[in-house]
Amino acid sequence: MPLALLALAIGAFGIGTTEFVVMGLLPEIAGDYGVSIPTAGLLVTGYAVGVVVGAPLMTVIGTRISRRTMLMLLMGLFTVGNLLSALAPSFGVMLAGRIVASLAHGAFFGIGSVVAAELVAPHRKAGAIATMFTGLTVANVVGVPLGTFVGQAVGWRAAFIGVAALGVVGLVGVAALVPDLPRPEEARLRRELAAFRNVQVVLAMAMTVLGFGGVFAAITYIAPMMTHVAGYSDGAVTWLLVLFGVGMFLGNLLGGRFADRRLMSMLYASLGGLAVVLALFTLTAHSKVLAAVTILLVGALGFATVPPLQKRVLDQAHGAPTLASAVNIGAFNLGNALSAWLGGAVIAAGLGYTAPNWVGALLAASALVLALLSAALERRQAPAPEAPPAAPAAATPSATPAHR
Repeated sequence: MPLALLALAIGAFGIGTTEFVVMGLLPEIAGDYGVSIPTAGLLVTGYAVGVVVGAPLMTVIGTRISRRTMLMLLMGLFTVGNLLSALAPSFGVMLAGRIVASLAHGAFFGIGSVVAAELVAPHRKAGAIATMFTGLTVANVVGVPLGTFVGQAVGWRAAFIGVAALGVVGLVGVAALVPDLPRPEEARLRRELAAFRNVQVVLAMAMTVLGFGGVFAAITYIAPMMTHVAGYSDGAVTWLLVLFGVGMFLGNLLGGRFADRRLMSMLYASLGGLAVVLALFTLTAHSKVLAAVTILLVGALGFATVPPLQKRVLDQAHGAPTLASAVNIGAFNLGNALSAWLGGAVIAAGLGYTAPNWVGALLAASALVLALLSAALERRQAPAPEAPPAAPAAATPSATPAHR
């Protein structure tokens, strides 16, 4: 794999760290600003909304410049947003910093996916995309726990300064290692928007919303589920989330490896397996050992869908993939927000802390149905194979009268 993918992975590591580290520091942030925990939770919601809005917005802005330049600008914006959060004198400024940083998220992964795919041979595109996303999965194993530890030990502002430093490293890496690929001549906004008229692009994005949404329906409420149902201590939740991150890392590698061989088969297996495991989680959540194993499997099966779904969008939006790729990253966050709301709704309805697992299972199963529908439509739309040319007819001798 080209070294340029390392620069993209470093950027992804920083983005993944800042997205999730705030969850472990909410009590400290809320206490510092004198706001409630639910109010501090707006830092998570605001970031997700910023990703959904920023993905298409920043990608459209970047259609007139080279992709490397746009990636550098996005890492600069990410760095500024995190510095603003670290130095914010009030909660409102802190929230503004989170939103500024989030604007870079979707476009970075969207444009980065296109660049990663262009750096390798066609049969290695999903693997290249997975390499970039490795930074995001490693962030959940290393960056988030380390940032949480630093934030709790030294102060939450130090954690955000550290993330801003990662943004600088990512910017320098992109400038030094990513080739200055020319902007395709056909890269025009009208052409990019035309990709959304392709029903296969829309179906792939719907699979993204529902499939990865299934993961977050369960993981959003993992703390109360593990402490009230499985019997873990509060301190053990951090390490259970690390286990989830390990699963994400492994699933990302598997998804990238097998999506280059049998993309749709990989989607069927990962989405179907995810639906089954999430349904079983309602039972395994009552056992410490089985719950830990299930969390690992949810992370692995959930993130195994990411490289094939991203490559599916790139393939179907062929010729103008940049905007569609970025919007698909926003679709992941839209699924996260939707599933978190649905999971909270079933808990509020009195169905218990394991009820979000059923929500996740239904979402993943719905994504599997869409994958099967997408494949069926693709088979129907495929041109029929040309019939082989007919064999020349045997020559028939002219009839001649025997007698004149």
